[in-house]
Amino acid sequence: MNAKFIIFALSLSSFFTNASNEKTYQPIQADYSEGEKWVWKYKGVTPSNEIRAQGTDTKQIVSKSGTLGMLTGKGITSLRVLTKPNNSTTARYYWPLYVGKTWVFEEHWESEDGTKGSTIQNAKVISYKDETVEAGTYKAYTIEYTGKIINSRGYSADTQDIHLYAPKLKTFIKLTQRQKGYLYVEELIEYTN
Repeated sequence: MNAKFIIFALSLSSFFTNASNEKTYQPIQADYSEGEKWVWKYKGVTPSNEIRAQGTDTKQIVSKSGTLGMLTGKGITSLRVLTKPNNSTTARYYWPLYVGKTWVFEEHWESEDGTKGSTIQNAKVISYKDETVEAGTYKAYTIEYTGKIINSRGYSADTQDIHLYAPKLKTFIKLTQRQKGYLYVEELIEYTN
């Protein structure tokens, strides 16, 4: 009986050691295929239940003049550009991803109306397990981002974002953002390959 228990315990230990050693690297151009398509639904709600954002967002891999690109609402961007190695230590996804990894995400931006701002968040990969969204069940990393957003108009807020990143789909399958009571959720509802 003791020998069986020891073998079982060693098997479990080996399983968890291997699971925690799983690493995911930035997708490369060869990972994508023409016709691949992602559709998300999104909704943003204020503390008083006012809907500030609602709709769908679609991305699709298309061929233009023999070159693959990603078609979005803003046009087509070459996969060569999208898969250019990103070695920044302050990127949204600091590659490779693995459970327990931490970094600081930092983004400086300017909105269409000229407002400038910064988002600075501590990021941590919490887990890697099956996650279910409307589009299906996929192995995904849960990445938690906590920090602040500020802008040139004096706005400042604590933030918490949760990304579920699915390596097989090369993108997030769910995003939940909280900021001063505002809740924004984006969830994958369709994936075709």
